[in-house]
Amino acid sequence: MRLRRNLTALSFLAPALAGIVVFFLYPLLSAAWFSFTRFDLLTAPQWVGLANYRRMAEDPYLWQSIRNTLWMVVVFVPVRIVSAIGLSMLLSRLRRGAGFFRTIFYLPALAPPVAATIAFVYLLKPGTGPVNAFLARLGIEGPLWFNSPDWSKPSLVLLGLWGIGDLMIIFLAAVLGVPASLYEAAALDGANAWHRFRYVTLPTIRPVILFAAVTGVIYTLQYFDQAAVAGSIASGQAVTGGGISSSFGFPEGSTFTYPLWLYTVGFRYHALGYANAMAIALFLVAFAVTVILLRRSRAFSGEEQ
Repeated sequence: MRLRRNLTALSFLAPALAGIVVFFLYPLLSAAWFSFTRFDLLTAPQWVGLANYRRMAEDPYLWQSIRNTLWMVVVFVPVRIVSAIGLSMLLSRLRRGAGFFRTIFYLPALAPPVAATIAFVYLLKPGTGPVNAFLARLGIEGPLWFNSPDWSKPSLVLLGLWGIGDLMIIFLAAVLGVPASLYEAAALDGANAWHRFRYVTLPTIRPVILFAAVTGVIYTLQYFDQAAVAGSIASGQAVTGGGISSSFGFPEGSTFTYPLWLYTVGFRYHALGYANAMAIALFLVAFAVTVILLRRSRAFSGEEQ
């Protein structure tokens, strides 16, 4: 009977297990193997040991992409979380038209990343873009946005904030789930609005904040579509060469993220062994950051390790 129950459970789990093996475990093990080889997809892989990993320490473009990606992680993730919390708090207090405004703020999250990026590059286009034209009417000289190495990454952050509707919905559900009795007890104790937010709302929605932080870091470490499209369109050059633009990273490499350089190494320079080594390093970093965030969250909440 026990064997029959185990086989029955395995039969139900088989599709999911097969998917994990085929689409996760096998590609991961293959990437680990190819990371120790010289491989160009046309000839047989040649074992080179740790040469690809040593090459990573000497690659200036790699370190530039790491700096750009870390900037996005440090700036974009906290700004996105804070903005989503603030927006959810605002929407949770609306008495009329709450459903309408929730829909309006959520709709940008449904826009395809490529289309949204093209639209943003047009809106922020120096000289002729509607945003700079509006600022000029106010007597303000607008920045170069995606055409400036100092403003390109902040422009990508603005693009990300425009599409925070998906995260806002999650935080809104968490905020609305905070028991009203906790707010009432805090008000009776003389807590003002900030104290109620600090000591009631934040501790209650802490698991959602952790979820947003972990998924945000993983998402930003894999930041690709928006950076690739923004650099190509802002430079005035369409994507060529089998989906690889010669203007990736425009301007001056400021939008060259780690996944973008990985893609360029693999499919422009055909150094797939080196690209797999970069992919394994990215996986290890994302895994380590996730573990650190989870452990720090437990320590912050007072749970035992």
